[in-house]
Amino acid sequence: MTKGGKLIIFSAPSGSGKTTIVRHLLEQPELNLAFSVSATSRPKRGREKQGQHYYFMSISEFKKHIKDGDFLEWEEVYRDSFYGTLKSEVERLWAEGKNVIFDIDVAGGLRIKRKYPKETLAVFVKPPSVDELKIRLKKRSTESEDKINMRIAKASVELATAPQFDTVIKNYDLDIALGEAHKLVADFVGATIPNPSKKE
Repeated sequence: MTKGGKLIIFSAPSGSGKTTIVRHLLEQPELNLAFSVSATSRPKRGREKQGQHYYFMSISEFKKHIKDGDFLEWEEVYRDSFYGTLKSEVERLWAEGKNVIFDIDVAGGLRIKRKYPKETLAVFVKPPSVDELKIRLKKRSTESEDKINMRIAKASVELATAPQFDTVIKNYDLDIALGEAHKLVADFVGATIPNPSKKE
């Protein structure tokens, strides 16, 4: 892969708020960010769109991409539920002159960090507690009790990986977490955060 801009990874257990943080950062023009759309073998949910939320593919299609070495990282998150980052996706965004931001699984985030240690900022988003995670996942009403319990069990394992990341943001208060994330990323990409109190 040809090297281009920076890579910014946000990883966390499901329900920690990483997606909200990533969306906020994408709205900050000075950061020059573009979102890396992951590939997955899971079916679409609700209003999800191909190429916008994920690149949806069959299990056999996903496995062929693995065999062909097309992924920067991939993971079988649950049985027959694969997720991964296509090399072509990152190269496309780098070609556009962008810094690439990821909202991905903990294992995948650490793999990218190992491959590109200097170009990557790996951020772990920590929820207030596992109990709070369970409340947030139940509020979503998108998954069965069994699936929620699987996510909670996985979250306990994922929380133990936090020290392997460059930095940890505690998402106890969303506004504070958003501000911390904005400053971290701005420092990493060498951007200046506009001062809202200054008049043009």
